[in-house]
Amino acid sequence: MAKVITFGEIMLRLSTPGYLRFAQAKQFDATFGGGEANVAVSLANYGIDTDFITRLPDNDIARSCVRDLRSYGVGTSNIIYGGDRVGIYFLETGAVARPSKVVYDRAGSSIATIQKGMIDWPAVFAGADWFHWTGITPALSQGAADVCLEAIQAAGRLGITVSCDLNYRKNLWKYGKQASEIMPALVEGCDIILGNEEDADKVFGIKPEGFDVTATGGAIDQKRFQSVGEQLMARFPRAKKVIITLRGSINANHNTWGGVLWDGKTLYQSPRYDITHIVDRVGGGDSFMGGLIYGLLTYKGDDQKALNFAVAASCLKHTIFGDFNQVTVKEVENLMAGDASGRVAR
Repeated sequence: MAKVITFGEIMLRLSTPGYLRFAQAKQFDATFGGGEANVAVSLANYGIDTDFITRLPDNDIARSCVRDLRSYGVGTSNIIYGGDRVGIYFLETGAVARPSKVVYDRAGSSIATIQKGMIDWPAVFAGADWFHWTGITPALSQGAADVCLEAIQAAGRLGITVSCDLNYRKNLWKYGKQASEIMPALVEGCDIILGNEEDADKVFGIKPEGFDVTATGGAIDQKRFQSVGEQLMARFPRAKKVIITLRGSINANHNTWGGVLWDGKTLYQSPRYDITHIVDRVGGGDSFMGGLIYGLLTYKGDDQKALNFAVAASCLKHTIFGDFNQVTVKEVENLMAGDASGRVAR
């Protein structure tokens, strides 16, 4: 069985009940989430041996977080401890023309104060086949960026497949460096590059001509994104596959969803799903990445099937509250086969 390592920050998520605004909320629903942890949970649900690496404080909130990860089958034995706090993010879920809002409270978190040499990467990577990180982690601090590069280089020396989700978050780059300064050296070590409609543009200035994500009305010409894959591969020659997730936003509750995969020769296009009632879209890209890694590991040589699995998995995530995509392989494959009826399973 393949083994996947993910590295990043997991946070306490405090979300307003239902569609309440922050100003209306008298209580919050508490769960945990974070890009790389979300990927790890997806993979563990699919039966993949998965280990999540992070730095947490030695307190009861962190212990609750670790118990939660373990409940999904995610390995936590290589988590290191130190620092003062678990990061927090607050979520207000939007509706129709009102978008969702996220407020971060993660400055000075344990992983933001991490330094090179704290993690024994050769030991962590023993027996591993795949390493995944996202652009969120190097946005937290120079130390987090340095440790991310340390991990990517160690994985590269060991011949481990490295994947990244570009995941540009403008509100996180606050320590004096911009994504365009830090990310190139990290992405150079990647075999698989994932991004959404805007990431490649915001980080590297790469975009498809004539595309405006705010003006699609849900309709997206997926073929336009071959040029994005070509440009990213030209800049990062190690990359073997570039994948773009494509969200058409009709309103906060109604999106279209799909993706493309470029392998340097062929542009694979997924089916597009019309998601007319979104329960929770946070973690949608992470659920795509978890599905993609599973698909590439399981359906070897069939990039179309791997892409279709990723899109179907993330379509289902939009129906599930919380960051984590709590679905099974069978449920995803049923949707891939065309069963979108939502009929009661008895």
